[in-house]
Amino acid sequence: MITINAPWLSQFFHLAVVVLDLAGTLVILVGAAYASGVFLRAFRGSDRSRAYLAFRSTLGRSILLGLEFLVAGDIVKSLVINPTIADLVVLAGLVLVRTFLSISLGVEINGHWPWQDTVMARHRSLAAGSGGQPGCGENPGIDPNGS
Repeated sequence: MITINAPWLSQFFHLAVVVLDLAGTLVILVGAAYASGVFLRAFRGSDRSRAYLAFRSTLGRSILLGLEFLVAGDIVKSLVINPTIADLVVLAGLVLVRTFLSISLGVEINGHWPWQDTVMARHRSLAAGSGGQPGCGENPGIDPNGS
């Protein structure tokens, strides 16, 4: 653990935690207001289901970003300011809960697991390299028509 002997350094880390927590909260609040505005504008149109999906996606992304700031603040507070075993256990619990929330929101927004991004990107690049024909991008020298 890190022990801070300089009072100015301790004050700096306390301020950093406050700034990170405030930034996380503001990102979530501003994101919610922005998502609501986008939803209300789009809701007046004819495609209300699309407006709802855009609202969920925008709000989810702002929550994810806000959670990143809040986790960073918790890490600084638990590891630098007051490093006790109890604080580390609380930090581990918070990180687990927020990680679960981040993964859940990511699945909700994107419609697939985070680790499927790599597989999906590979399939897209293979399809693009083969003229859109699945299975043809792996071996560019093979003609898919058999000639």
